[in-house]
Amino acid sequence: MTAHDDFSFADLTPDQLLNALESIGIYAASGLLPLNSYENRVYQFTSDEGQRFVTKFYRPQRWTDTQIQEEHDFAAELAGQDIPLAAPIAIGGHTLHHFEQHRFALFPSVGGREFEVDNFDQLEQVGRFLGRIHKVGQHKAFAHRPTLGLDEYLHQPRALLEQSTFIPTHLENAFFQDLDRLIKALSERWHNDWHTQRIHGDCHPGNILWRDGPLFVDLDDARNGPAVQDLWMLLNGSRADQLAQLDILLEAYSEFSDFDARELQLIEPLRGLRMVHYMAWLAKRWQDPAFPRAFPWFADAKYWEGQVLAIKEQLAALEEPPLQLMPQW
Repeated sequence: MTAHDDFSFADLTPDQLLNALESIGIYAASGLLPLNSYENRVYQFTSDEGQRFVTKFYRPQRWTDTQIQEEHDFAAELAGQDIPLAAPIAIGGHTLHHFEQHRFALFPSVGGREFEVDNFDQLEQVGRFLGRIHKVGQHKAFAHRPTLGLDEYLHQPRALLEQSTFIPTHLENAFFQDLDRLIKALSERWHNDWHTQRIHGDCHPGNILWRDGPLFVDLDDARNGPAVQDLWMLLNGSRADQLAQLDILLEAYSEFSDFDARELQLIEPLRGLRMVHYMAWLAKRWQDPAFPRAFPWFADAKYWEGQVLAIKEQLAALEEPPLQLMPQW
């Protein structure tokens, strides 16, 4: 575990938050309401001029300034194409600000209802805007942000989990044997023939609000990757349900961007990558007090028993035929 993994935002006091905002000429008239974010610290407030804002304080050493700026520039590029997305506000010509050891950004506060993943009308609109997002994302690749791949999502997490003390002793052999089987199966299904482009990277339903249409938030995990990464997390339910959802998504998506149907072979491998990465992410961040409070079950033996079963189920899912597009495709 490296030194920055111990970072807990403990020194980010209310006074320091207010001083940071005041350093860019923003004065909070309300309290700072913490929002649901664990990787960073995010707060909503009202300024002395009656404007509602959200401020994000970035976890140190996760991204470089250049990588954060690429995220901000991508958001501005999307907003410039009238894509509904919460983009950072430029103050003094800058969207990334520094105060003492912290880096932060300011966003407009945008409310909305929960996106209904089983609402086909909403799903169609999401597909249409994802097509537009990817059309912009194809203009160029990120130069400094990573490309989604096996090292970050499998090999590094595997090494971190092996070094951790979370897996109960009586489960270690079974867990790592099955994990290695999963890593081998995922590696066999992953290659470099897919076209990669700038993508949202974490386009799950919780990162989409609804305000007479979709509003996309949180580009913090934006990176280069295959287009299907921004689609598969919107699918849920039985195989028949997912096929119907996929058909609606891609019919709307294709109005603005082409989709390589071969990428459907990546859905279950991407699910496996996310599963492994998520376990290691929790282990890596456990020294941050916010994580034991939010995820107490992570240190419970029952969780790891469940993960052994989940890995076996994912291995079985990898053997199933990939989702296929409807005949009109």
